[in-house]
Amino acid sequence: MAEDTILELQNITKIFPGVKALDNVHFDLRRGEIHALMGENGAGKSTFIKVITGVHAAEEGKMILEGKEVHFKGPRDASDAGIAAVYQHPTSYPELSVAENIFIGHEKMKHGLIQWKVMNDEAAELLGRLDADFGPTEEMGALSVAQQQMVEIAKALSTNAKIVILDEPTASLTQNESQKLYRIVRQLRDHGVSVIFISHRFEDMYELASRVTVLRDSQYIGTYDVDKISNADLIKAMVGREISDMYPKPEVKIGDELLRIEGMSRTGFFKDVSLDVHEGEIVGMTGLVGAGRTETMESVCGITKPDEGKVFLQGKELHIHRPADAMKEGIILLPEDRQKQGLILSWGLNRNVTLPIQEELASHGFNDNKKENELSKKYLEEVDTKAVTIFEQASSLSGGNQQKVVVAKALAQSNMKVIIMDEPTKGVDVGAKAEIYGIMGELAKKGYGIIMISSEMPEILGMCDRIYVMCNGRVTGCLDRGEATQEGILTLSMENSAKHEHAETEAHS
Repeated sequence: MAEDTILELQNITKIFPGVKALDNVHFDLRRGEIHALMGENGAGKSTFIKVITGVHAAEEGKMILEGKEVHFKGPRDASDAGIAAVYQHPTSYPELSVAENIFIGHEKMKHGLIQWKVMNDEAAELLGRLDADFGPTEEMGALSVAQQQMVEIAKALSTNAKIVILDEPTASLTQNESQKLYRIVRQLRDHGVSVIFISHRFEDMYELASRVTVLRDSQYIGTYDVDKISNADLIKAMVGREISDMYPKPEVKIGDELLRIEGMSRTGFFKDVSLDVHEGEIVGMTGLVGAGRTETMESVCGITKPDEGKVFLQGKELHIHRPADAMKEGIILLPEDRQKQGLILSWGLNRNVTLPIQEELASHGFNDNKKENELSKKYLEEVDTKAVTIFEQASSLSGGNQQKVVVAKALAQSNMKVIIMDEPTKGVDVGAKAEIYGIMGELAKKGYGIIMISSEMPEILGMCDRIYVMCNGRVTGCLDRGEATQEGILTLSMENSAKHEHAETEAHS
């Protein structure tokens, strides 16, 4: 064990009934280091965290903390030893205050009484260290996801944690919130805290980590210096094969116009938006989070009501008042939050896929189960969904496979013409991303028009024929595939802001 190593795991093996969740895994963490942990869903990352934090005991192997072998009997032992974990979905108590959430389980007591002022003062100090824009007495449930994560980090600091594990912390954050989190994580590092940062996002790793450890199929693959491993080699380590073309954009002859939007506005959200998509075309909508992309498409699909504007499908003006109207015409929106809005997690895959066509499956008032199962099987296979059976609950699948089920549900509607995909690869691993891009390419070849809303620049540049850029609710430009660059998109993403600031300066002068 090197002198600057604070934590080392040697030959860790964890077995559940019939499953080897970790198989001879190694890991070491240095003092004041940000160390990324990456791997596909099911690679063993979650079990690995739970071994470190005392939730699970390993059957084999050693854990050495600050030079001494440790055996945690539970999470309290890990916490007392200076290890804290901040999970992707904050485990907070929404009805309690921020200070109560920070000190829950280790309240400040004196003569058997809780010292509220001391707790509020110390919570305020911790929040100040993190540049929080809220106070200790605010109710936890009123905070955003990013603010709740900040409270979880403050909670870790309140226990004087030497090691902080962050599990997919940017998965639900906007670009600006992610940048703020990066600053906080660097602060932790600069104060000597060691950080294990688990993420699917390569930009997280490049922004923060000095080293990255890869797990695959419950096994340790390797530890690499971030500045010395290529993107292609890292992807190969994670998925076990080379992905020769991360963005498999097929050459498709662009056909006739499918969807056209003219002058669509909704006060406070977007203004005078016009765009179009043709047969076989993948059109991107990008810009900074909050630019109005999702809100525009929600109005197109009848989820919200625009103040003005027109929607045409194959030259015919539509009057869409609710999502069912859009679906009936052949337009469907696959939502960003697939778990809350795209699937019924407790249902089987078969019923999820056929949900929009239940009327078609009804026969004399009864559901035609045989036909339902045949159709769902057909469309799930078409998008290569990895599941044991079509009756498996949607909640049991990985994020990438859940997204495939949402696509299968769209394909089950025989009249589908335009598929709007909102952040289709959010929260999925690199292998599943490549598969989703492949599905998009196949849909384009079949003549569907696809609109992809995305904040990820590489996939926008890699997959789209044309790219609409929005800023502050307005379209600031449309770039063809050949002329689009990251710099050009970023310039257009901030164009309205710059014009607005210039106008304000002119008005005051």
